[in-house]
Amino acid sequence: MTEPICVQKAPYAVELEAGDHYWCACGRSKNQPFCDGSHTGTSIEPVKFTLTQKEIKYLCGCKTTKHAPFCDGSHSKL
Repeated sequence: MTEPICVQKAPYAVELEAGDHYWCACGRSKNQPFCDGSHTGTSIEPVKFTLTQKEIKYLCGCKTTKHAPFCDGSHSKL
């Protein structure tokens, strides 16, 4: 399995519209924290999540969260 790349040791605070979103789990996307297809050729897939309303979410930047795609503080142990 390919290991994810830690992009930053902090979450991304993003205001998102209702609908489907795809979080980059591999760390290779140039459009962090969202997938741009850069995972192609790895064994890592993006994580789809759906919001029912516009809201602020804290998405993992270190790619080690146990609650993907949301930050769980795992970056503090890196």
